[in-house]
Amino acid sequence: MSDARGKTQEGRFFEDFSLHEVIPHALPRTITAGDTALYQSLTGCRFALQTSETFARRAGYDRMPLDDILVFNMIFGKSVPDISLNAVANLGYAECDFLRQVYEGETLSARSTVIGLKENSNGKTGTVYVQTEGLDHRGKTILRFIRWVMIPKRDAKAKMPDAAVPDLADHVERLTIPRHRLNRFWDTAVTGSPHFWEDYETGEKIDHRDGVTIAEGEHMMATRLYHNTSRVHFDAHLAESTKFGQRVVYGGHVISIARALSQNGLGNACIVSAINGGKHTAPTFAGDTLYAWTEVLKTQALQNRTDIGALRLRTIALKNQPASGFPDAGDNVVLDLDYTVLLPRRR
Repeated sequence: MSDARGKTQEGRFFEDFSLHEVIPHALPRTITAGDTALYQSLTGCRFALQTSETFARRAGYDRMPLDDILVFNMIFGKSVPDISLNAVANLGYAECDFLRQVYEGETLSARSTVIGLKENSNGKTGTVYVQTEGLDHRGKTILRFIRWVMIPKRDAKAKMPDAAVPDLADHVERLTIPRHRLNRFWDTAVTGSPHFWEDYETGEKIDHRDGVTIAEGEHMMATRLYHNTSRVHFDAHLAESTKFGQRVVYGGHVISIARALSQNGLGNACIVSAINGGKHTAPTFAGDTLYAWTEVLKTQALQNRTDIGALRLRTIALKNQPASGFPDAGDNVVLDLDYTVLLPRRR
């Protein structure tokens, strides 16, 4: 995996992975106020709990928590050099459990365990399944998720072991619930939305209406913010040789924009508790305009909590096609995300 002089790394190919291997990822990252401000600028995130220190304190927090998807992208980025630097595609996510809320000043690190390997029928690529954990400065797990990636083989003739594909859960069953009671001083004039948990119904669909055009410099800057080094997002010369012929927008940035767009309609859905599953169904490129819509899959009351409730949501992001009519298939669908959020109930 090293160059002739052993100084640089070329990234892993499919045959470099071993089942049950634990891979510690380098370069811990301390999250600063500057990171938060840059993330908000690049994505348009505007949930009040993650943008207003005053609001967060009145809602019961000691200080403003970080946006959950920012934390996800930071941990994902840590894993890229060791897992998906040479990936053909990041295929999907499952069992993403946000175990603790994170605050500015925290230092995050990550490690991954290989939980599945399967050679693809073409003999040139394989799918690698990993469970990645994000850790705080004390080594406690703050986030855990599974993803699977298509990775080329270095040698198409290399003999591979029998396939081992993990059995993945349909959803995160046991949600991590914050200690804070959220509805006592919850001010809907501040959040920009009058809608509480009781106002949503299973099967309801919400057109988030707004569109965001992705600029080349913005998506590359966002990806650098997460320390994601995957070459397909940055290297124009390399991208010209791929089937796309241009740099691809990092899928986590698409998730961030879709989440930001969802504020129009889900303005009080302030906490992401889980990502149950998700897939990037088509690539996104600079110049594409993203729209999003959301379906409420399930409303869930929480045991021993009358101040908050959970919504299981399915958010669809589309490129260059407004969400009116709620399309969920076709070439313009770029993201299909199943996740669970927490929001306050009426007092």
